[in-house]
Amino acid sequence: MAKQNNQQSAPVEETLSKNEAFFLKYQKQIIGAVAALVVIIAGCILYNNYVAEPNAMKASTSLAKGQEYFASEQYDKALNGDSTGFAGFAKLAADLGGDAGNLANLYAGLCYANLDKWQEAVNYIEKFDLRDDQMISPAALGALGNAYAHVNQLDKAVSTLKKAAEKADNNSLSPTFLIQAGEILESQNKKDEALKLYQTVKDKYYNSMQYQTIDAYIERASSK
Repeated sequence: MAKQNNQQSAPVEETLSKNEAFFLKYQKQIIGAVAALVVIIAGCILYNNYVAEPNAMKASTSLAKGQEYFASEQYDKALNGDSTGFAGFAKLAADLGGDAGNLANLYAGLCYANLDKWQEAVNYIEKFDLRDDQMISPAALGALGNAYAHVNQLDKAVSTLKKAAEKADNNSLSPTFLIQAGEILESQNKKDEALKLYQTVKDKYYNSMQYQTIDAYIERASSK
């Protein structure tokens, strides 16, 4: 029986170290899943909700090329433009008003994050005007929380990630953000606070993928 337990614990530890130890083990990596989520949803929901009005068609066309560059991980071109007439999200954020300019701010911030320029990422994502949705706005908050962590604004990172989890309130994003906030708290030696967040994942998000490994986080935060 003991042998069986050991065999079961190894994959859990491997999952912790490879997939989810954001702050303690992977300080230089962005939350790629969140950025990818924004790209996937952008093709449909963002277009319909942000820039699909008839008087915004020109602005939405301006954004489309940047979305293509972003989706193909050509972040510098997405941010700064190309030689064929696309201005880049940074310029579009400054030049466009309304929903299109708002969306350009988010994309510019995510580009900077992927280019490992975290203060610039903070500056742009902070400008993004949140909406009443459970995917894009929570994803933007999650990216902002990660950016705060990278510039060592840890208290802001925790509060922003917790807000992102609350705003999302779903099995896809909320557990991820709560675990990230918990890991930052652990790095600050605030294990009791981290434990509460991990316990929330276990109690509330039992249908999430993170539920499968949350006991390992709880055990770690419970140790003295």
